[in-house]
Amino acid sequence: MSTAYINIGSNMGNRNALIKQAIAHIEFLCNAKTRKSPYVESEPWGYDSPNTFLNIGIAIETQLNPQELLDSLLKIEKSISPSSHRDEDGNYIDRLIDIDLIAVDDIVINSATLQLPHPRMHLRDFVLTPMMHLNPSWVHPILNKTITQLYHQLYEKDN
Repeated sequence: MSTAYINIGSNMGNRNALIKQAIAHIEFLCNAKTRKSPYVESEPWGYDSPNTFLNIGIAIETQLNPQELLDSLLKIEKSISPSSHRDEDGNYIDRLIDIDLIAVDDIVINSATLQLPHPRMHLRDFVLTPMMHLNPSWVHPILNKTITQLYHQLYEKDN
């Protein structure tokens, strides 16, 4: 059994209901209950939009390997919203649901289809804040820093 950390966000439609739907699918997939962070409201990352995101982090025990889990999460995402997360130029756009696999234990993967831990997690408050609630002592296996240290480092850069 591994612990997977997943971030779910939405900035369109009934954000809360869409996130709850995604969590229900993930719990069914893994046959386990999730631990949930509080919700985090955030501005879109990487593009401009008047629609803010509602985000939540979850931790779940799974027997799936990371690639199987990612493939299943992408299917769940597509079942909720078949629309692309990018425009025709490859830029981010608003979306009903976004499900990101952030980390699985301390596994490091760098393949064409999967990077673990998520390569931009340490740059995103809406990922770090939920992770701090789920496991503040989790150590990033590449950066060798705890989530708490990464969170503080993010805000030191802003000042």
